[in-house]
Amino acid sequence: MKEPHAIQLSSAGVSLDDVVAVARHGVTAELADVARTTMARSAALVEGFVAGNTPVYGVTTGFGSLAGTAIPAERTAELQVALVRSHAAGMGDTVEPEVVRAMLFLRARSLAMGFSGARPEIVDLQLAMLAAGITPVVREHGSLGASGDLAPLSHCALALIGEGEVWAGGDAEPTAPALARAGLTPVTLRAKEGLALINGTDGILGMLCLALHDLGELLRLADLTAAMTVEGLLGTDRAFASDLQALRPQVGQAASARNITRLLAGSAIVASHREGDSRVQDAYSLRCTPQVHGAALDTVAHARTIAARELVSAIDNPMILPDGRVESCGNFHGAPVGFVCDFLAIATSELAAIAERRTDRMLDVARSHGLPPFLSPDAGVNSGMMIAHYTQVAMALENQRLAVPASTQSMPTSAMQEDHVSNGWAAARKLRRTVANLRRVLAVELVCAAAAIDLRGPLQPAAGTGAAVHVLRERVSGPGPDRWLSPDLRTAEQLLADGSVLTAVESAVGALEVL
Repeated sequence: MKEPHAIQLSSAGVSLDDVVAVARHGVTAELADVARTTMARSAALVEGFVAGNTPVYGVTTGFGSLAGTAIPAERTAELQVALVRSHAAGMGDTVEPEVVRAMLFLRARSLAMGFSGARPEIVDLQLAMLAAGITPVVREHGSLGASGDLAPLSHCALALIGEGEVWAGGDAEPTAPALARAGLTPVTLRAKEGLALINGTDGILGMLCLALHDLGELLRLADLTAAMTVEGLLGTDRAFASDLQALRPQVGQAASARNITRLLAGSAIVASHREGDSRVQDAYSLRCTPQVHGAALDTVAHARTIAARELVSAIDNPMILPDGRVESCGNFHGAPVGFVCDFLAIATSELAAIAERRTDRMLDVARSHGLPPFLSPDAGVNSGMMIAHYTQVAMALENQRLAVPASTQSMPTSAMQEDHVSNGWAAARKLRRTVANLRRVLAVELVCAAAAIDLRGPLQPAAGTGAAVHVLRERVSGPGPDRWLSPDLRTAEQLLADGSVLTAVESAVGALEVL
């Protein structure tokens, strides 16, 4: 495969795919010449403010409630270093490297727009660290999602001045020797640059972008596992017909119904009970799948719109404008991204909840239409999928707890100067967990639905659902005596995560729809 070209950072911003490419796949980025010129011009304006003793927040004054404290010109650089050191106050577990890489890249993206007064050398080092695989160690707690992701971004900034800790191919280590091994030299901060490095919502946005990428796959996989369960439970595909869906013209609902219809096309299992079946309708968890999955699709589409706007936004305070004005503003407030992180957590929780309900029906002999108890051919001595369902319920319940909004919570800080915060970082952190839980919930449904389809033999599933069963059976055995189940479930999770299942299914039926 041809090596991907480096991503260009300029005033145009970046795409969601760019964020994923840098954060997860090591794609490099570079500062465009036009951005280099714009940044240098902005930095020169800051130098002029210092030389003229012009009162500018965070440049010639203190921060937060100390904004009224004047800083002499000779101490403005010291001010920036002190800011970074004092604000690198994170605690708790370390943040995942892919999130930190996204933060570092997105902060560089915002600085490259030339409204922050930072020199090009700052972005050069950020991008060089990404290229060298040097990732600052960031702690989980410390951001309130207003005045930016202050503590997390300060840990990133600390690495730029050769302090703090980084990962550079092994365990966490001091930054200075890791930079030296890579041939990189720490920067010496000038006026405004410390503040510019930490006054962004890049952590929230980075986690939102990664979650949106994952949900784009998981929503298609949710339609797949639902279709497999319809087959396993001898459900009907008639409820998904396009003319019925058109009576309620919700875009996501129609897309999900089309996906499920395509996945079930040609199913001998579905065809086997079209005639002579006394049931007049399926349970909600089957029949209403497009309505729930579709609502999640619409929510993701809205969140993508918000993320796309943020990815072309200049986030800082104060802003250095091309005409020489310097203005304080509130662009660092994380409400736009915090809200959609919470919206997505709600949608993700509901995707898990309905998948759990579908799974439960396959395990209950009173509702599974002929399947053995807990999908075990020898139930009694064997418990089959009983406790796999317990595990699935535990994760679905956790997602319900995590669906409680964080962005409705606020406490004042900085002696009441910063008296309303977004709590968006917390919203993004819990979104990451709900997305991981959803993948595991769908993995349990995949294993159970595949077993149910096997138990309907010799009837054959549809091409799409059959492709998923085939991929799973290469690694996970079908119904039989009880065995250590955890490895099977974790293998199914991996097959969903690495694209094996989705690739096989879409090779059989074509690309599934996602908004």
